[in-house]
Amino acid sequence: MSDEQQAPTPHASPFDAIRHVDEQGNEYWSARELARVLGYATNYRNFQRAIKKAEEACRNTGEETSNHFAHMRKMVTLGSKAQRQIEDIQLSRYGAYLTVQNADPEKPIVALGQTYFAVQTRRQEIADRMAILPEDQKRLFYRSEMAVLNQQLNEAARNAGVIKPEHFSVFTDHGYRGLYAGETENMIHARKGLQEHEHILDFMGSDELAANAFRASLARQRLERDQVKERDQANEVHFQAGRKVRQTIEEFGGAMPEDLPTPEKSIQQLQREEQKRLQQGPQLALFEDGEKA
Repeated sequence: MSDEQQAPTPHASPFDAIRHVDEQGNEYWSARELARVLGYATNYRNFQRAIKKAEEACRNTGEETSNHFAHMRKMVTLGSKAQRQIEDIQLSRYGAYLTVQNADPEKPIVALGQTYFAVQTRRQEIADRMAILPEDQKRLFYRSEMAVLNQQLNEAARNAGVIKPEHFSVFTDHGYRGLYAGETENMIHARKGLQEHEHILDFMGSDELAANAFRASLARQRLERDQVKERDQANEVHFQAGRKVRQTIEEFGGAMPEDLPTPEKSIQQLQREEQKRLQQGPQLALFEDGEKA
């Protein structure tokens, strides 16, 4: 494999900064580099214990460990400019995810790594699944996912003191403001030209819905992980989650959510059309092998 590595962008995640891509376009992380980022720079043996647990977890899922943990030896230059051979492991995204999950939770950066790889792994799974679907079905999928994610997020917010309807309104606006560069839910509603009874999530394309799903998932994870108990802190967590998603979109050269077009058809219209199609005969299913959302 080549030693090509993506140049870190300003404010990039440290886990993005050490992400490599081989000659076939496959991404991987060096276990040695990951250990340094996670705070194991002076005790790689302890990190090897986390790797062994990760490999065992990988086997238990039925995955071939060699596909995710490629053991190798490489030459490194010492301070004296002499070279010696050391052991390293090239970790797939899934391998890195399992490794970080088994690292020392007392290390602050480990918690950040767990969130990073969990979110990125989930995003890749969804991206692979969604690639074959037409836009209307992607919208239906993401809108359905948003209903679940919002329910989970609201429950985490409730545990942080977001109780009254007016509290939830403020909490919701903080997330949108972070993602939409200061726009509140009402401002987005007005910009889209919607009627009073129409909801903004029902008039978003798949890319915009995906960005909001990412926001909701990040915020919920952070609220639960940090066991947030203060309403103001919960609002700030939601704002930062939205802003982090916006920053990621910007770093990858994507379109900002407020610049994405508003679909002409609502989610409810698409649902009615989907019901008619299903009644007329078998169509392209959202999932294969009987899997349901």
